[in-house]
Amino acid sequence: MAVLQDPVFEGVLLVDKPIGITSHDIVDRLRRKLKMKKIGHAGTLDPLATGLMIMLIGKATKVSQFLISLDKSYAGEFLLGVETDSQDADGEVVATREIPDFVNAETIKLEMDHLLGDQYQTPPMFSAKKVDGVPLYKMARKGKTVEREPRFIRINELRLTDWNSPKGQFFMECSKGTYVRTVFHDLGQKLECGAHLTALRRTRIDQFSIDGSKTLEEIELMPLSEFQNLLIPIHQAVPSHVL
Repeated sequence: MAVLQDPVFEGVLLVDKPIGITSHDIVDRLRRKLKMKKIGHAGTLDPLATGLMIMLIGKATKVSQFLISLDKSYAGEFLLGVETDSQDADGEVVATREIPDFVNAETIKLEMDHLLGDQYQTPPMFSAKKVDGVPLYKMARKGKTVEREPRFIRINELRLTDWNSPKGQFFMECSKGTYVRTVFHDLGQKLECGAHLTALRRTRIDQFSIDGSKTLEEIELMPLSEFQNLLIPIHQAVPSHVL
């Protein structure tokens, strides 16, 4: 009698990450669902963030470097006048400052314009980036601060979409490796009042849109017999010269 084997899946899966879980939690839940270990992703999101994650199933893990390098788009919210140690709402408040009278929608837009283009950004201490093999966030939790090497990033677009002091909403398009919360920390410094990120949603990664994604709940409820239909074939997800 032939032994039935679990199906082996292969392709790119677009997932709408919910708030409050890590990117690795998404990997773990997919592994349990699919009973496969060969699952990865093409770029993380912080627990506070929601939105598009490109998940790589089976042989699709081999093209991770190409997909990680794609530009990304975000929508989100920031709060002026309050700084946190993590530069977002998950952190502890470290400073509160009055918002100067000169700060309004026009001055915010002007400072956002100054943040556009090619530049070097220093990763925040509360990040997964490693120094001497140790993630920075582990050092930060012990109250340590170490020197971090700035890395090259590019901000293609940064636009204020709503302003209701002290909160603002924005749209942003940027290169891989950009810490959006650090951009708004820096914006707060330029505006002389401090700031932190309060919400973030990734809406697009190059040609991949959040509109084509599924939530984790939808995926987990789906019969395995239908799962392969969700996957984008590798040859459609990346240019032929990458394969």
